[in-house]
Amino acid sequence: MMKKHRRHNKAVHKSSLKEFLHQPGTPPGTIIIDENAEQPNIVLIDYNRANLVNKKLQQPEDCFQYLDTESVSWVDVQGLGNRDIIQRLGQVFDLHPLVLEDVVNMAERPKVEDYEDQLVIIARMVVPNINNHSFHSEQVSFVLGKYYLLTIQEEPEYDCFQSVRNRIEKGKGIIRRQSADYLAYSLLDAIIDGFFPVLELYGERLEELEEEVIFNPNQHTLQQIYQIRRELLQLRRAIWPQRDAINTLIRDGSELISEEVRIYLRDCYDHTVQVMDMVETYRELASGLMDVYLSAVGNKMNEIMKLLTVVSAIFIPLTFIAGIYGMNFNTEKSPFNMPELNWYWGYPFCLGLMALIAVVLLFIFWRRGWLSNSFHIK
Repeated sequence: MMKKHRRHNKAVHKSSLKEFLHQPGTPPGTIIIDENAEQPNIVLIDYNRANLVNKKLQQPEDCFQYLDTESVSWVDVQGLGNRDIIQRLGQVFDLHPLVLEDVVNMAERPKVEDYEDQLVIIARMVVPNINNHSFHSEQVSFVLGKYYLLTIQEEPEYDCFQSVRNRIEKGKGIIRRQSADYLAYSLLDAIIDGFFPVLELYGERLEELEEEVIFNPNQHTLQQIYQIRRELLQLRRAIWPQRDAINTLIRDGSELISEEVRIYLRDCYDHTVQVMDMVETYRELASGLMDVYLSAVGNKMNEIMKLLTVVSAIFIPLTFIAGIYGMNFNTEKSPFNMPELNWYWGYPFCLGLMALIAVVLLFIFWRRGWLSNSFHIK
């Protein structure tokens, strides 16, 4: 059916988002299926200018009748929970065993690999997760042929391809008049554009945290800042190699990608650079919030220490007076042995003296401005 493929520069990558490691000594091309992976759904969209077929396939072999036609066949596999179906897809599309390994390895780094009659693209797709104000990330694998495009996703729930499907079904734009390479560009562009809603969500979170850091910093604020910095680092690790992959498509080229589509890919590359700039900006803002938080906590601690110092300064002379009156005296031996102990008003005089000293000290501290914020600590 198709010629055997030629593998270029196969490398092992460690995931920045998930840990995925083969056991030492595992043969190349080994397919390891996650036990929690979704069962695959195979959806076919076959189209040209005049006709459109959109249906769910029961078996991978049902693709055969569409792959050799000049219409564009988009086979979208959603889910990787069935080893047999994945292997049969490999037979239908004549995929190299190492390609199948990359497809099921959800920790694969975004990249591009050129074969004789196929182009393999590994990308990372992110979708906003409104429930926990974060994002869902999954790997999407592309296998581009002359008249077909095979896409393999981790699961069917999170997807940013619906706009492309709508354009195909309604015939909007030029997608129905273009080849499979334009479809691949459209999906890559949808993946890159999917980063912007996620970054907008992080922009709102950073604004909320900025107010919280200034007016009410607490331990929960610190945890939120650390979480945002960690998630932004994950976004950076996802978009950085993706930019390099798109640049490879533009720079190196391929017989499967036309010059017209290569121009469109330049715009996709520009969007990738914008995403990277936004990620770096938000990372700097998060780092700045961390500095502001530490400064606010330090100022709060200084105010607390200031208040404690004022209280201590007031009670030091009072403690001194109380300590003197707590000594043992004998007025029969000398009139200098605390004669106030035998006064009728000695006790009220001692309390009044202490109160007067405290009031005078408070007045002095107030005039010097040392009490400006000490009694407003939250």
